[in-house]
Amino acid sequence: MLIELPYNRNRAVEYAKKWALSRNPLFIDFTGQGGNCTNFVSQCMFAGCGVMNYTPTFGWYYRSATDRAPAWSGVDELYRFLTGNPDFVAVNGGVGPYASDARTTRQIELGDVVQLANEEGAFYHTLIISGFTDNDILVCAQSDDALDRPLSTYNFASLRILHVEGARLNYDTETTFLNLLNGTSLPS
Repeated sequence: MLIELPYNRNRAVEYAKKWALSRNPLFIDFTGQGGNCTNFVSQCMFAGCGVMNYTPTFGWYYRSATDRAPAWSGVDELYRFLTGNPDFVAVNGGVGPYASDARTTRQIELGDVVQLANEEGAFYHTLIISGFTDNDILVCAQSDDALDRPLSTYNFASLRILHVEGARLNYDTETTFLNLLNGTSLPS
């Protein structure tokens, strides 16, 4: 059974602000190896939801530098995972965070994800929204480290904003019940 979980925007942003200018030793730093931006935003989102999806290839998880899903550190892969690309949903069952394309500024909130594209339309950079001013969005990012940097100071051709709606956790109530009924274990 899938259980809906809230996305804790304050925790995601607190994590972003703590680690924007340094690196959490629990994760590899991909700076200089293609970039660390999406890896960093995935860490922030994980801080905000606490759920990973361990489905090989189509999931969203990080165990180590060599054991992680493409969506954890890839710009387009993260987009497809969060927005529920049918291939991803069919394989991963919907576990983990999910988002929708923000179509209006009223949909944009702290902890949402920004992705920047070049002139050819290729998305190349992922940032997390950390605040707002009267006329700008503030972001945190890594690779080109930024703490509350105005989005307007970036050079990009277009952008997309992903409004993180929540997360889903798969909880097996049947196994829990049978283990309880048979006296074999409690949920961990």
